[in-house]
Amino acid sequence: MKCIGFFGHGGSGKTQISDAILYLTGVNTRLGRVDEGTSLFDFDPFEIERKTGLFLATGFCDYRDERIFIVDTPGYADFFGEALSGIRAVDTAVIVIDATSGIEVGTELTLREAEKAGLPRVLFINKAKKEDVSIPEVVKAAQASFGTTAFVVTLPVEGGLVDLLSMRYYRYEGERPKVVEIPDSIRKEIEKEREKLVEGIVETSDELMERYLEGGEIKDDELKRVFREGLRKGSIFPILVGDALNLFGIQELLDFIVEFVPSPSELPDIDGHKRSPDGPFIGFVFKTISEPHLGDMNLIRVLSGSISPGELVMNSTAKQEEKINQIFLIQGRDRQETNRLEFGSIGALVKLKSTKTSDTLTTTSPPIVLPRIEFPHPTISVAIIPKSKGDEEKISNGLARIQTEDPTFESHYDPDLKQLIISGLGELHLDLIIARLKSRFGVSVDTARPRIPYRETFVKTAEAQGKYKKQTGGRGQYGDVWLRIEPLERGKGFEFENKIVGGVVPAKYIPSVEKGVKEALAQGILAGYPVIDVKVTIYDGSHHPVDSSDIAFKIAGSMAVKNCAQKAGVKLLEPIYEVEVLVPDEYLGDIVGDLNARRGKIMGMDTEGRFKKVKALVPLAEMHKYSTALRSITQGRGQFQMKFYRYEDVPKELVNKLIEENR
Repeated sequence: MKCIGFFGHGGSGKTQISDAILYLTGVNTRLGRVDEGTSLFDFDPFEIERKTGLFLATGFCDYRDERIFIVDTPGYADFFGEALSGIRAVDTAVIVIDATSGIEVGTELTLREAEKAGLPRVLFINKAKKEDVSIPEVVKAAQASFGTTAFVVTLPVEGGLVDLLSMRYYRYEGERPKVVEIPDSIRKEIEKEREKLVEGIVETSDELMERYLEGGEIKDDELKRVFREGLRKGSIFPILVGDALNLFGIQELLDFIVEFVPSPSELPDIDGHKRSPDGPFIGFVFKTISEPHLGDMNLIRVLSGSISPGELVMNSTAKQEEKINQIFLIQGRDRQETNRLEFGSIGALVKLKSTKTSDTLTTTSPPIVLPRIEFPHPTISVAIIPKSKGDEEKISNGLARIQTEDPTFESHYDPDLKQLIISGLGELHLDLIIARLKSRFGVSVDTARPRIPYRETFVKTAEAQGKYKKQTGGRGQYGDVWLRIEPLERGKGFEFENKIVGGVVPAKYIPSVEKGVKEALAQGILAGYPVIDVKVTIYDGSHHPVDSSDIAFKIAGSMAVKNCAQKAGVKLLEPIYEVEVLVPDEYLGDIVGDLNARRGKIMGMDTEGRFKKVKALVPLAEMHKYSTALRSITQGRGQFQMKFYRYEDVPKELVNKLIEENR
């Protein structure tokens, strides 16, 4: 049993490799092609329309008596959450590099995440048959990024491909290569490359290195053992070369997977439990799909033991017992029911009560809980407005279902802004959400720019009275309070303190005063935005034994807030976001200039592999459609993340404009 995933920058050919594998192993009778809409992995109508992968997909095949599970992931930043789910589903990550583009941002990001997850990593240079491709240059760039232990294992030579580790020469005379003797015309060149590989592998083993330096013999099986161990531990990065569209190098990749990629039982224990077909069941839900007729379908990787319908397991994340119902094996869009999900397999469970993405299902005692997937925060938001009245409930239900499937997507109604806001990882991501709302749930929406959630706060400390007195025949109304309001540090929120002495304001009316204060602060003073980061203290007042009431003291509290504001002064605050941009070095100057033009403050720069990471603090008001600008500046090679940092003062030259706009 082997379980691999394909990761890398968008357009590098991950899906085409997956399709080529299923074709060569007989799963598909024809080669599925992404560009023709016939891929077994890119089967969603939106993927076919756009000719690119948008969702994680799984499949499996049998080759040389080994079952191989495949996870294919999209490569664009808007769908990076799918790649993170895939990383948690597999035992080995195959990082695909486009030979025509070299190392790209998506390559670096997925490699880093695979490294964090402790996965063995294999590099596959795809599109080797394209014109003007220099494989040595791409290999050199890969070694610069991944280190000197990135070794070439398969190498194109005279139209064929040599496996330097097994010293097999694959000669291509059709779709499937034949293994033949290495021709004499290229033997010297091959032996020279083989020697480089041997020296590199030997350097990772003290035992072999000592014998090698003394001129001792290194046997092939010893070399392969050290190589296999280095791959498993992540200290060796094999480089394979091919071209999936031409089926070049795919059989060699399959042979490599069978011979060298670790099986599940060879990987480290899970929280003290050995991975074993006979051990307790441990499964991790890495993705949830909402099916119209089945409900939620949970994709699960079996990390230990096995599972069958009718068995009871514990959802240790949700602390709920679950009964296993139907189990499916997934082959692209198709699924086939099975009566057992074996150790190491990927499958789908349906009709579970409380299970969702990132949950652990187990029979261990005590139940273990595996770490959740850390999905990226949304980086872009739009407001949506129903085109037809009465569609609000349909929209709400649709968004909830989509959010179950996609943890990188968020939606909420903002009562302050009076807008329904959806947030995701990019414009393409949100376009897809809106398109799915229409196709799956039958609702159409318009979009608008989200209003910025500005805030207000007090400039200095002030004290003021709020007195409400009303007499209209019969019982009157009377409430009288003195408040002190002082500004707090950013992020401290709201504090209310009662310093009444001697019962001048009875304790039963204090909650009403606080309620009036909160309502006044929520309505805003200067421009109608909520007031934050203030401490309000009630320290004096008076009451009437007959006319005082909760409503009177609530109104008095509100009046005192407004009177304090007149004395202290109020200023506008805007949300500032922490932005991290990862770009190729050649675009660094343009990116810094663009961030400065957006009123950003550059906080630092780091180097990550061949890329630069720029850290900046930027007002949210200046980040609208930044993903489009970044894509334009970097020709699609830049990526960014952003998260809320804090509120800061709005520049004076913008205050009057914002007040006028809000009116």
